[in-house]
Amino acid sequence: MRCAVYVRVSTDKEEQKDSLKYQQELFYNYISEKGWDIYYFYIDVESGTTAKREELQKLIEDAQAKKFDIILAKELSRLARNGELSYKIKNLCENQGIHIITLDNAINTLTGNTHMFGLYAWMYEQESQNTSNRVKETLKTRAKNGLFKGSNPPYGYEVRDGKLYIRNDETPNIVRRIFKEYLEGNGRQSIARRLYNEGVPTPAQIAGKANAGDKWHDSTIRCILTNPHYVGDLVQGRTTTVSVTSKRRKNVPKEEQFIIKNAHEPIISRETFDAVQNQLEQRRKYITAPKIHLFTNVLFCADCGTGMWFRSNRDGYICGAYARHGKKACTAHTIKEDFLKETILNDIKSLIHQIDKEQYIKKMERKSKSTKSDSQKKINKINKQMDVLKNRKRKFINLLADGIITNEEYQESIEATNKDLTELMEQKNELLSLMESEDVIETIEKLKKELLQFLNFDELTEDILHRLINRIEVKEDGTPIIHYRFTTPKIE
Repeated sequence: MRCAVYVRVSTDKEEQKDSLKYQQELFYNYISEKGWDIYYFYIDVESGTTAKREELQKLIEDAQAKKFDIILAKELSRLARNGELSYKIKNLCENQGIHIITLDNAINTLTGNTHMFGLYAWMYEQESQNTSNRVKETLKTRAKNGLFKGSNPPYGYEVRDGKLYIRNDETPNIVRRIFKEYLEGNGRQSIARRLYNEGVPTPAQIAGKANAGDKWHDSTIRCILTNPHYVGDLVQGRTTTVSVTSKRRKNVPKEEQFIIKNAHEPIISRETFDAVQNQLEQRRKYITAPKIHLFTNVLFCADCGTGMWFRSNRDGYICGAYARHGKKACTAHTIKEDFLKETILNDIKSLIHQIDKEQYIKKMERKSKSTKSDSQKKINKINKQMDVLKNRKRKFINLLADGIITNEEYQESIEATNKDLTELMEQKNELLSLMESEDVIETIEKLKKELLQFLNFDELTEDILHRLINRIEVKEDGTPIIHYRFTTPKIE
């Protein structure tokens, strides 16, 4: 029996690490007594109410591929504290012929002990819901007492003893500047661009977030402009999770929110804040959806990778990062739309003319024969490498069973070996696909027929463009690099 062992703890605190180690030891002893084999240890450090656990998702994917015979868990709540998720895993295992065993003897599908499955799933979800309710009540009590309960204070404020205080730095002035510039008629995007180009730290940077970016965005400016904390009111409970089993949030009606007037020193006057809310509503009414142009989602900056934006005053496209954030982010990379159309049409004409030449076909045939021979040699080499790696995996399992290597060493070794196997399999599949597509005459005729079809159209439409081209990158000097969906060797 190949055993997939699932271990979960809720946090990475020290006492939970001890629990993690204890759970692993339980499984080693259990599997050793049964004489079974270890397929993989799936370890998550996260709440059991969510399905979005990396290792759990991997376990589900591997179960769908029938990579093991049994799922072992300490108890059902380790797998899921969510009734819906519990039944999803149960049904998946039944369809794939995989058994579930919990070490608390509550569930064992090998012996037919499944009649309590629904009861345990419901109990664990109720327990999680009760815990969530207790946490929410604690936060509500803090809110009623005028204490800030958010994970990060609003930009421009800091938290001391649960209260908001204006920071003694430049951030409060940045907030005042944002409100002032918006009332003067500046758009949110233009305000964000200026702050970025001036190197002003973003709210995420001030909060010390690990993934904080240095770019200000339209959405960041909007969050500041609509945050009622800036007038001195403590407003909490504006959103809440839909349920304990869902991380999706919903808006809470204003009458159900916790609002304490003048709870802290304001950065913005109420008159200014109200004027901004009015402006936001007025401008929202007149915003039109951006027009999608021919090369939208096909054209990208060759240097920063950002999608190109159409600008009517240039009759073409510019780098999206430059358009959004200015010269500090990138340069314009300007290219005309008509020039792109003409370039693509000329490429098609040139290729049709080229593939009509007899020497081109003979050269392709020679190249095809050589490619097939080289591909087969590479496949044979890859097969030998894969056999070596498969034998190595078996040795790792034996070493783990004998206690010569630790579970961590086993996991690292298996992960590295699986990665190498995956890469080799991808290389092999690419080579096999290449060999199958080496029918030269058929390939040329098919390509020629398709290209001639494109030439019969008077205009380059969006449909033709996406059938013809994968991606176009524009260099700084405006030179396009066109990645066509077809590939043909050039005559040297």
